[in-house]
Amino acid sequence: MGKTNVNKKTSFIALLGVLGAEALALSFLENLIPAIPGLPPGAKPGFSNIVTMFTANAFGFPSALAITILKSVFAFLSRGATASFMSFAGGLLSTIVMVLLLKWKKNPFGIMGVSVMSAIAHNAGQLIVACIISGTPALIWGYGPLLLLFAVVTGAITGAILRIVMPALEKQKKALGIS
Repeated sequence: MGKTNVNKKTSFIALLGVLGAEALALSFLENLIPAIPGLPPGAKPGFSNIVTMFTANAFGFPSALAITILKSVFAFLSRGATASFMSFAGGLLSTIVMVLLLKWKKNPFGIMGVSVMSAIAHNAGQLIVACIISGTPALIWGYGPLLLLFAVVTGAITGAILRIVMPALEKQKKALGIS
């Protein structure tokens, strides 16, 4: 293995580390936002998904999944097992949806649409876990419509933010020699 391959692999791992740190910082800051009245407990905007979506778009499923797993481990350490399970279920479903939509040859949705669809998937994954943990399938009808509306709004916001910060994230990638 030549020096160039080692440097590219090292640069890629370093970039994933930086992206992971950015996702964790956004997740931490998001946890500081107080509960929004009228929304289910724990409903947050999902700003760390900006990093996951960039990673999915730039590097594909395995790298985006690594960010998702890192975020769920952080949720376990900072908020406990239930938060971790919900984070992982929502994150996994969201990551699958975003990768499929981003890799679709004629992606008619654009970043904004992918962001909204992945936010819906994230909330669906969390709602499924909440139903399983509580043994209450009626949560789907009670919280589902509200979470759907919340996902559309927050997905649009995170998609817009991703569009704005995409040049800076691409610059990070180029700075490490990753194309």
